[in-house]
Amino acid sequence: METTLHRQLKELYAGPEALVEQRLGGYRIDAIRNGELVEIQHGGLSAIRTKIAHLLKKHEVVVVKPLVATKTLVRLAKRGGRELSRRLSPKRRTLIDVFDELIYFTRVFPHKRLTLEVPLIEVEERRYPGHGRRRRWRQNDFVVEDQLLVSVMDTHRFQTRADLLSLLPVELVEPFHSGDLATALTINRTLAQRILYCLRHMGAAATCGKAGNAWLYRRAA
Repeated sequence: METTLHRQLKELYAGPEALVEQRLGGYRIDAIRNGELVEIQHGGLSAIRTKIAHLLKKHEVVVVKPLVATKTLVRLAKRGGRELSRRLSPKRRTLIDVFDELIYFTRVFPHKRLTLEVPLIEVEERRYPGHGRRRRWRQNDFVVEDQLLVSVMDTHRFQTRADLLSLLPVELVEPFHSGDLATALTINRTLAQRILYCLRHMGAAATCGKAGNAWLYRRAA
């Protein structure tokens, strides 16, 4: 079932002149805008990896991958019921979190016909008590009724390896390892390792030796 959030993003990125929910080559396309295909992917990029790879053989494609920077949790008495409370979720995503998804997209991006657009968005999530299809029930379980777009806070477009490298701090001295990157970005080392995995497999960075057990990297020319 399509969420209000997905429909709002589709309307926003398609515009009034676009064709929406079109069939093309055995796939359903969210929108066709000025000859380019627009795919809104609120879920993981891995789910559309094969689809996008096939479409890129003949078409210009824009993949919109929103990241929820701010979320307001709205608690309802029941499905469709009155609002009981609302609060800000402590979970927030930043642009650097796009690498959590790109790790599954390294065989697709970059591509001369592909643009990856990443809006940082503010959403409202409406939820009510329930267990859904969970096998194990807990007292505070909930079911998400819907998600709504509140605002687009910022938008970033990625088309080349250089666009990805622009996310690295300019003060990061080469060669560097994942620990250096984690410190420079104030992130955990696991995410730093994912970033370097993406950059290496996308040709944006290369290994140039080791320091102990850690691989050293340089930005690609």
